[in-house]
Formats: sequence, structure tokens, C-alpha cells
Amino acid sequence: MNCCIACGKKLPNEALFVLNDAPASAQNIPDAVEVLEDKGITLGLYKCPECGLVQFDCEPVSYYRDVIRAGGFSTTMTELRRTQYRHLIETYHLEGKKFIEVGCGRGEFINVLREFPVDVYGMEHKPDLVEIAKESGLFVWQEFPETADQVFANGPYDAFLSFNFLEHQPHPDVMLKAIYHNLTDGGMGLVTVPALEYIVDKGSYYELIRDHIAYYSFDTLRELLESNGFAVLEEEMINRDTISMIVRKKSLAEMESRAAEKSAMKTADTEQEDIVDSLVKGHACTTGEVEELLRELKEENKTIALWGASHQGFTLAATTPLRDQASYIIDSAPFKQGRFAPSSHLPIVAPDHFLEHPVDVIMIVAPGYSDEIAGVIRTRFGSDVRVLTLRTEHIEQL
Repeated sequence: MNCCIACGKKLPNEALFVLNDAPASAQNIPDAVEVLEDKGITLGLYKCPECGLVQFDCEPVSYYRDVIRAGGFSTTMTELRRTQYRHLIETYHLEGKKFIEVGCGRGEFINVLREFPVDVYGMEHKPDLVEIAKESGLFVWQEFPETADQVFANGPYDAFLSFNFLEHQPHPDVMLKAIYHNLTDGGMGLVTVPALEYIVDKGSYYELIRDHIAYYSFDTLRELLESNGFAVLEEEMINRDTISMIVRKKSLAEMESRAAEKSAMKTADTEQEDIVDSLVKGHACTTGEVEELLRELKEENKTIALWGASHQGFTLAATTPLRDQASYIIDSAPFKQGRFAPSSHLPIVAPDHFLEHPVDVIMIVAPGYSDEIAGVIRTRFGSDVRVLTLRTEHIEQL
């Protein structure tokens, strides 16, 4: 891929930032046999000269159509979705309307939506996740927006939901056009993606992962949505690191007006120099602090583990000396346990593993859930464990 996934413009020859030894994916987690062949990859990050979208110049992961959420049942995320739903439904008078989540995984988020007076539907590409959702009593079927003129099952819909799914898509315009054509006139939408602004502001290079082929800012996400038939009514930063936008389906007259105006518009977006400077400095700062911490622990004969078999944890472990010195990665998701972190090959274990194989220090690498996990550690493992977290370029003590 050497063209922008959003507007088709040719990407520059020179990358903004190159990440070496990166995990090849965040979800194809190798088992004891697969880990023998697993290797890190080199990722080049580029910025489109036309629309400003920051993206990797590579093929998407094979499972980009699937939604796999390890944190979907956390109290932090459940309460966030509940708050978003309440605001959307009450503000735009959507009581009794028909909602669909495009890419619903096991149905974690539409299950919360059932608390509200709306009709709830979900589509998901991965067959086993569809079956799990159905077993929970949810109205979910196997489907993915492959073409712009696709007719969704059980449509049309009055509102759509897309939670941290667009950043995985190699053809986000096709997905949005398909959604547009399956909404009623004036239909509403709620879209979230990880925020480029957060990565640049915090210097958190470890947020980069091949699964997220695109890194949207407020400007580039707004431009993508507006270009594909949606008026952005509200936008905000949620959960510290995520852009959330509420949109409305535009009429054909509004779309024609937008097309006429577009040639005179230019996306402001985050400056290229800011992105490069942040990622380079963030990588150097984080790596330096990790190296210093590991030196101290080695001198004191103390051990360390990570908590969070997340894309952040995988990238951090793969690109710092943690790959050689950390004992393991703790994660609460059963489907990750017993496997190995891609590239670094650290074993992924359940929380109870700590009870038989304790460590002196646990570093949490799950920025949106750090405080929640810290509470779990103190409750289950006691106060003697030193708890650290990484949610910027610096290591923090909790």
C-alpha cells in the first residue's frame, strides 16, 4: 500500500517514524508452537500530504474485519458506554429507535445498550463471536460492510455505533458509505477511535501497532466522516485517549454542497514536525526510563512483570529490554492466557499466576484502565507489591 487509505493520494517516500522489532499483530498471539517462528517486523508511519491522515504503509492484519475486545467487560468501559448511550438517546430523542453496532464482537457494548428503550442489533464478522453473542440473547448475525452499496440485514437503521473499529480498516470510506446507505434519513451515529493527539501529547510511541493501520486526529476523522456523508454534531476526548464523535446522516443536497466547498478546504491537522518530535523523544524517554528501572531492579535482585497483554504492552515489551528481564505478562482475558507476547515472547498468564510466582514490581501497560487494575493488584496481591504504570512517556508510581 503506497496510497492514502482515506483519500487515495500517494504517500510520501520518507516515513515520519520507523518502529523496529514491532509485534506483527496484537490478536494473533502465538502459542507454544507458533512462538518458535514468530518474529518482530519493521513498521513505517506516514502522513498523507492531502488529507493529513497518519497511517502505516503496509497491508492490514488478516483479521481486520473482526472485533476482539479483551476490556469490553471492565467497569471503566461499561460505565463509559452507559454514559454515552444516555447522552445520545436523550439529546437526540432516539427512544424507540433502531440501533446497530457495526462490528460488535461478543456483543459486550450492545448488551449495555439493552438497558435503554431502543431496539438493539449487531453485526460481526467472526463466526464464533456471533455465536457467543447469540447465546447471550442478542440479535447479532455475521456480516461486514464489504461494498458501498451493500444492503445490511434487518435494515434500515435509525442509528449506528462504531467503537474503535475504523482505525483497523484499509477502506474506511467503503465502510462509511455502506453505513450511510443503510440509515434512515437523518440517521444518527456514534463513532470512536484512538486519538492521534493523545499519542503526540504523551509521547506514547508504544500505542503504535500494526492492527491500527490509521491514526486519526480530530481533524482527519472529521474530514473522513464529512467526506462520506455525515455531519459531525459533537466531538470530544473520552477516557483520556479516545476521540468520540456524534454524527448525523446528511441529505443529498448537503453532500453536493460539501463537495463544492471541499476544494477550498484544507485540513489543519497536527503538524508533521510535532508528530516526529513526539515519537522520537517519547521512544528515547520511555526506553531510557525502562533501562534505568531494570538496572535498579537487577542490582537489588528484584523481579518485574507487566500487566496488560494489550497492544501497548506488546509494543513496549518488544521494543525495550523488558523482553529479556520481565518474568511474564498478566492478563485477565482467558483467550490470551497460556500464549506468548508477539515479538518479545513473554509468557501471558492469569492473575492467579502471581500467587505461585510472585514478583516485586508490576508495571501496568493499559492506559485507560491503570487505576482499576492497580486496585485489583492491591486487593488480591497485597501492599508489598510496587505498582507502576505507563500512560505517558514516563513511568509513574501508583
